[in-house]
Amino acid sequence: MSTFSKEEKVEILSDIVGIKTINDNEIEDAEYLQDLFKKYDIDTEIDKINDKRANLIATIGEGEPVVAISGHMDVVDPGDEDDWEHPPFELTEKDGYLYGRGSADMKSGLAALAIAMIEIKESDALEKGTIKFLATAGEEMEQTGSQQLYENGYMDDVDALIIAEPSETSLVYAHKGSMDFRITSKGLASHSSMPILGKNAIKPLIDFIQAIDKDYQEASKDIKFEKMDFSKLLDLAKEKGRDDIDDDVIESVVSGLVLNNTVIKGGNQVNSIPEVAEAEFNVRTVPEYDNDKVKELFQKHLDKVNDEGGDLKSEMFLDLDPVLTTGDNDLIKTGHDIASDMFDEEIIITPTVGVTDASNLLRGKDEDFSFLMLGPGSTPHQVDENVKKDTYLDFIDYYIKLLTTYINNQ
Repeated sequence: MSTFSKEEKVEILSDIVGIKTINDNEIEDAEYLQDLFKKYDIDTEIDKINDKRANLIATIGEGEPVVAISGHMDVVDPGDEDDWEHPPFELTEKDGYLYGRGSADMKSGLAALAIAMIEIKESDALEKGTIKFLATAGEEMEQTGSQQLYENGYMDDVDALIIAEPSETSLVYAHKGSMDFRITSKGLASHSSMPILGKNAIKPLIDFIQAIDKDYQEASKDIKFEKMDFSKLLDLAKEKGRDDIDDDVIESVVSGLVLNNTVIKGGNQVNSIPEVAEAEFNVRTVPEYDNDKVKELFQKHLDKVNDEGGDLKSEMFLDLDPVLTTGDNDLIKTGHDIASDMFDEEIIITPTVGVTDASNLLRGKDEDFSFLMLGPGSTPHQVDENVKKDTYLDFIDYYIKLLTTYINNQ
């Protein structure tokens, strides 16, 4: 017999969607979940980052194997709330869907893991082993929460990791890395009628951007990206891709290194030589062209531009390595078998192009480590973000069966 009714399961999701955690304030979610776990005598610990940001750790069972289940509590900004048909921070049920910021990414997955853990404890279904619940702060921006969990040793004894990021039909065992750079160019202001009295900060920055892009394009053509098999995800990308983009371009983006200049700023007014300019880059890394190689690439062109008279400085504010596991383990097999039985759609086993807290949580783990990502939700970061109510409820049952089957059979 279930501990929670369907209505209570939806109410829990409604409660945490109602807590505004826009890149901040995760401590309120952590305290809510801590109170929920305490009702069922589950040990918890709040791991503070600062007064408003924290991780939550909860544990049931004892001994080996130790399986960590994880989800993040922060959400992205909803943007202009007038664009939403449904209030972003009030879970709204309509036509079988649950609407609200975080309903897909990823408070439905977080709630489903928490409820599944309570259900397993209350039914005494865990014959051996430990389940460690890790709710993280700051995943959407800088992943400070998962970094702190790693640094504080919470992953040291973990034998397998399950993350409930929204993927629904893609069971993920590996993913790309992510890096963010900010390049600042300093110049000297002057009137635009006398540019010889100043130094235009924009020009050396443009030279840098063009040089970086040239090397990136060459690497995309010359390097074979094969350590992650994106073939199944590639088929989906081709189906959904724009008609005017060639398949080989889609394949390069899905399977390989991706480098984008996403922000550029410079100048104050049209008749003044700009004294400062700034560009930001996001890079998605792969094992064949990893984070160290990207750092070398940026440094090479930074030095070159500065040697030619520029004044560029680089700041890296995100540095997450690719997650590379083989996917050849009992967790993936069990997870896929159960998902294929429970869900109507085909479940593919694949790496993915996004990043998760696994980039920090799996630091120091080898390629044979058991890692699985699968969760409810298909509209992350969108206006009127939503999850199907039945999908959310089904994933609770999925996590219960996955955890008990996998752990009890180890």
